[in-house]
Amino acid sequence: MFFIIGAVFGSFFNVVGLRVPLKRSFVQGRSACPHCNVTLKWLHLMPIVSYLLQRRKCPYCKMTIPIIYVVTECMTAALFSYSFIMFGYSVELINALLLISMLMIIFVSDMTYMVIPNKILLFFLLLFMSIRLWMLPDSFLMAVFGAFVGYSFIAVIILFSQGGMGAGDMKLFGVLGFILGWKYVLITFFIAVFIGGILSVIYLLRKKIKSNEAIPFGPFIVVGALMTFFKGDVFLNFYLQFFVS
Repeated sequence: MFFIIGAVFGSFFNVVGLRVPLKRSFVQGRSACPHCNVTLKWLHLMPIVSYLLQRRKCPYCKMTIPIIYVVTECMTAALFSYSFIMFGYSVELINALLLISMLMIIFVSDMTYMVIPNKILLFFLLLFMSIRLWMLPDSFLMAVFGAFVGYSFIAVIILFSQGGMGAGDMKLFGVLGFILGWKYVLITFFIAVFIGGILSVIYLLRKKIKSNEAIPFGPFIVVGALMTFFKGDVFLNFYLQFFVS
């Protein structure tokens, strides 16, 4: 059930991630092919299934459908399912589903436009703050401190690197600091840098990108945040064991 719900929401997150940066409504206007602009029918919009049945092509112009659509649907479906397996019906499940939702929208928007929309960050931050105040009020100040650490840490990097990271990344780390706490938001950063560094070197060696070409950092933050949220203790213990002790 959670896999199906996740796939449906993943399809919706594609729409939100693609339209919000363009200041277009994601609740009005039917979905259309990005190449020929023909409005798609309901049977063309079934998450994951339609992509496979149509053999990755638009049913009208036969242009290849961007793979990011089905990737987002599959990732959301898998993560929703895993969240329920991990947490069952609990407050932590609500946090997990909201975090996944925010990160999937950011994944789409940053991969497509290299933009992390402020509206998305603010919307989800208000949701997380409301949940924290309602269900875990004693930890609210620590959550605020985590937001401060996440935001300030990236702000310092931007200052000293003269724009090596974007303001969207800084704001995203502020929100993640509120959700994950100050220790785990730092772990998220190092995981994102590690994965991003390895993939960048691979792409440079394969000449997929140029050495001075900008690449979106948001997707790496998404991966790092998800790994930290679900397995943060493992990475923290690894760090303490091999680098501190």
